[in-house]
Amino acid sequence: MALPLSVVVRPSTGASEYPTLVEIWADAVRVTHDFLDPADFARIRGNLSDAYFPAVSLVVAEHETRPVGFAGVLDGGLEMLFVSPQAAGRGVGSALLEHVLDQHGVDRVDVNEQNPAAFGFYVRRGFEVAGRSDTDGDGRPYPILHLRRAAVGGVPGTEATQSS
Repeated sequence: MALPLSVVVRPSTGASEYPTLVEIWADAVRVTHDFLDPADFARIRGNLSDAYFPAVSLVVAEHETRPVGFAGVLDGGLEMLFVSPQAAGRGVGSALLEHVLDQHGVDRVDVNEQNPAAFGFYVRRGFEVAGRSDTDGDGRPYPILHLRRAAVGGVPGTEATQSS
């Protein structure tokens, strides 16, 4: 097992770093979303910088001043959380989640049913299934599990060193 990374979670600097975040998203999705149709991958990727990133409060996890993950929050919901595959399993996702729970009051997240690793990540950190949809928010055939935070307090399993 790889050692945890020391990360700093900070607000996004804006559009100037979007290309880096798009690449983190693309690399992570290639590994975790093998069910995603290539046309949907391309469409989502094309909308990240212009539509999706500006619509959320975006935070970035850095390791040694290099972005390794990010999360986006809107109205108490975690809309996105992606970690570079090179940093996956090293506490980056936990650090991002802890930050958005503590600083942004996140209490819910939607996760693709076809992504069991993400589902397990959130369940281990105090979320539980509150509902299910047969399609995603755009009506595509990707079932969504609607999760709500069940536990109050710290996030279990957050061993990464973090500065905020």
